[in-house]
Amino acid sequence: MALLKGTLDVLVLKALSWGPMHGFEITSWLEDRSGGRLTVEDAALLQALHRMEARKLVAADWGVTKNARRARYYRLTPAGRAHLRAESTKLVDHVNALTTILTARRA
Repeated sequence: MALLKGTLDVLVLKALSWGPMHGFEITSWLEDRSGGRLTVEDAALLQALHRMEARKLVAADWGVTKNARRARYYRLTPAGRAHLRAESTKLVDHVNALTTILTARRA
C-alpha cells in the first residue's frame, strides 16, 4: 500500500524514536511494523531524511553497519521529538475521523 501524502516524515520520526538507524533499517522497521502493508521507496525516504535534516528534525553521522558497510545513521533531535508528538496527535485524530466516516452504518 502506498503511503498517504504527508505521512512519511512522521513515520520516519517514529522509527527514529526507537534509536539511531540508517536508511535500510528505517525502511525495514516501517515495513515490519505495518505487517508488510506499507512500502517505502528509497528515493522518497532519502528526500524525507534530507528535508528533515535541513529542518533540524534529525541529525546524521557516518557509521558502520553490522555488515561492515559505511552508512549514514540518523537520529531524532529534540525538535524532531516535539514535531513527532504534535504531528502524531494530528494524524491519529485525522485517521480516527476517517475511520468513523468509513465505518458508518445506516440507521
